[in-house]
Amino acid sequence: MTATPASLPPATAAPRPLDVALLASVFVVAACGLLYELAAGALASYVLGDSVLQFSTVIGTYLFAMGMGSWLSRYFDRQLPAHFLRIELLVAVVGGALPALLFLANAYVPGAFRLLLYGMVLLVGMLVGLEIPLVMRILKRNVALKDLVSQVLTFDYLGALAVSLAFPLLLVPHLGLVRTGLLFGIFNAVVAVWALWLFRHELRRFRAHALACAAVLGALLAGFAGAEHITRLAEDRFYQDRIVIASASPYQRIVVTHGRSGYRLFLNGNLQFAERDEYRYHEALVHPAMSAHGAPKRVAVLGGGDGMAVREILKYPSVESVTLVELDPAMTRLFRTDPALVRLNAGALNDPRVRIVNTDAFQWLQEGSEGDSSFDVIVVDFPDPTNFAIGKLYTNSFYALLEQRLAASGYAVVQTTSPLVARQSFWTVVQTIESTGLAVAPYHVHVPSFGEWGFVIASRRPWRLPERLPEGLRFLSPATLPLLFDFPLDMARVPAEVNRLSNQVLVHTYEQEWGRVAAH
Repeated sequence: MTATPASLPPATAAPRPLDVALLASVFVVAACGLLYELAAGALASYVLGDSVLQFSTVIGTYLFAMGMGSWLSRYFDRQLPAHFLRIELLVAVVGGALPALLFLANAYVPGAFRLLLYGMVLLVGMLVGLEIPLVMRILKRNVALKDLVSQVLTFDYLGALAVSLAFPLLLVPHLGLVRTGLLFGIFNAVVAVWALWLFRHELRRFRAHALACAAVLGALLAGFAGAEHITRLAEDRFYQDRIVIASASPYQRIVVTHGRSGYRLFLNGNLQFAERDEYRYHEALVHPAMSAHGAPKRVAVLGGGDGMAVREILKYPSVESVTLVELDPAMTRLFRTDPALVRLNAGALNDPRVRIVNTDAFQWLQEGSEGDSSFDVIVVDFPDPTNFAIGKLYTNSFYALLEQRLAASGYAVVQTTSPLVARQSFWTVVQTIESTGLAVAPYHVHVPSFGEWGFVIASRRPWRLPERLPEGLRFLSPATLPLLFDFPLDMARVPAEVNRLSNQVLVHTYEQEWGRVAAH
């Protein structure tokens, strides 16, 4: 006898619309769960530094919490659709609000940031860990086990893939973390509404569930509409001065403020310059090396996308070309086009002698096009080594590549954190540069916004004190320049290890030294 479609066993029956809808929900649920994890890791790295450590601990905590949630799912026996709906609403609220709450916590109660971070990661992880087992048990009514597992995991992994690509490339650059979190909270709430409709005949308290869905969705939509206000509220408190520019790129959060000390630039919450005293930093960074060379023609700047170092370099009439290598195109675009910022760098990035290359400096040194074979002066102006991604730019591997691009009579100069606050870190950089065979000339300067700050000149020949400096400098003079190379006892050299790609000892040392300052 031939079986009719109605008599087919569940394993071979065509998928019901309900099952297809639930599998689509798995895709959304997986995407939302991974996004909350990525958002927590990104915020932790912004605030606490060391992105490798923060992402590792956040991911580990999240996966542990998912395991706890999966284990707890065994205690949900009846009314599975109702439980699934409630969990979706809870994930929507907690996960969607996670970036906004962490931003506000960092601004208003910074001491509670770490506790709130891991508390929310644990809670979201447990709720997400409950979702998939409940969906599988609901689907089990009509789908054979082998098909059930393969289908659910397929949609789960596809959702994770989609959001892992969209998060750095589309979501954060265009929406920002707060709005992105709220958007995906809305997605979770929509899944709850979808479940409300799919299981409307099974839910005992349909009206209460409908009101809960409406309340959560309404709150998240209101938060999404006011996300910019939430971000401003947190950042105004954190930065104190009025924020005039705030944007997120795939690489960092860029904030420019304006107040009594003029314009200030922050990257991921870390001060990069203040208008009132940036001239001290940039004159000290550029002129000891440039003036010692005598007549530099070809100059490279690695980092320094604000154009301030380029401004100082262009004060030398001998300069024929400046190659600025800056990873983030958002930085160079901002400092080429915004009138107030162009005024600060004297239009340096629009000078015809300046060529901007938006790429990773390590990769740029490795590849080395024929036209960029060697330079008379290389200015290295990277952020401090707060994480391993930046720490690689302070390793002996990087400095060995730098040495290959330096002309025989050329000089390189490296900004090197504070020799007073981070004494061990400073001399670690010096030791690392020396390990490549280059001669070093460490020096320091007081910049009120930063405190005591350090630099290192590296070259194949010993550095010599220049007899002249460009006209019109506000800080340096031939008479005071030698004082920069004198280190008092509390900043004098200490034994240090070489910072290598294989150990990145500098990142750990830096975190310990600056962490002690933050703790006080």
